Amino acid sequence: MSVQNAVAAVGVTTPAAAPWSIRMHELTVRYPTGVVALDGVSLSIEAGEMVSVVGLSGSGKSSLIRTINGLVPVTSGTLEVGGFRLDTAGARELRQLRGQIGMIFQGFNLAGRTSVLNNVLVGRLAHTSTWRTLLGMPTSADKLIAFEALDRVDILAKAWDRASSLSGGQQQRVAIARALAQEPKLVLADEPVASLDPPTAHGVMRDLRRINQELGITVLTNLHLMDLARQYGTRMIGLRAGRIVYDGPAATATDADFEAIYGRSIEAEDRLGS
Repeated sequence: MSVQNAVAAVGVTTPAAAPWSIRMHELTVRYPTGVVALDGVSLSIEAGEMVSVVGLSGSGKSSLIRTINGLVPVTSGTLEVGGFRLDTAGARELRQLRGQIGMIFQGFNLAGRTSVLNNVLVGRLAHTSTWRTLLGMPTSADKLIAFEALDRVDILAKAWDRASSLSGGQQQRVAIARALAQEPKLVLADEPVASLDPPTAHGVMRDLRRINQELGITVLTNLHLMDLARQYGTRMIGLRAGRIVYDGPAATATDADFEAIYGRSIEAEDRLGS
């Protein structure tokens, strides 16, 4: 039986787990070097929203994403993600949190020498017993969840290919499928299309939007490109020097709004192009 037929026969559907909201109040992140990445940020993101976070390099976009995922510690203020208080969370709570957040990176972060399927199965580690992980023996249920995740981003046919043989856009789709295999309550994407050509970038953003709309998962995507932010986010948050300078509907954000976010005139590099 083909992979496609197996998925169809079993009828696996990614559970519509209750999505997470995010609450932060006067959130400050200061690195050991003294650099303040986030400066007193207060923000509420409702469960099921799709939010574009916009700003230039150094604005605090990546720090925001990584703080929400517990990869960067809170210096002061409060941060609640789902039922977790990250400003007071211990190591065990942070592991539990990360197991339910799908992370998508600019650089894909795939293991190039192994198969696409094995890369997606990494998303099941938080749900897999230690001995199965050590022996590399995923359950049939985990495999079917991985296959369905690949099918959802239209790359199921590449399941047995080596990840390194895929194009950049295909690799990012595998990364999205890996995040979906976690059955996440929140997806965080850190500049997911920065290295992709325009048609491929739109394809990846459509995948993220479909995940949000069809599965109801809360999605935050870091972007610096005006057209993508307007087209794919229902809400846009603009960061500049670690502070919020815009928070409103994405579709109606004007060029003047983007200039206020960037702190300069709009340049060609701020648009995706054709």
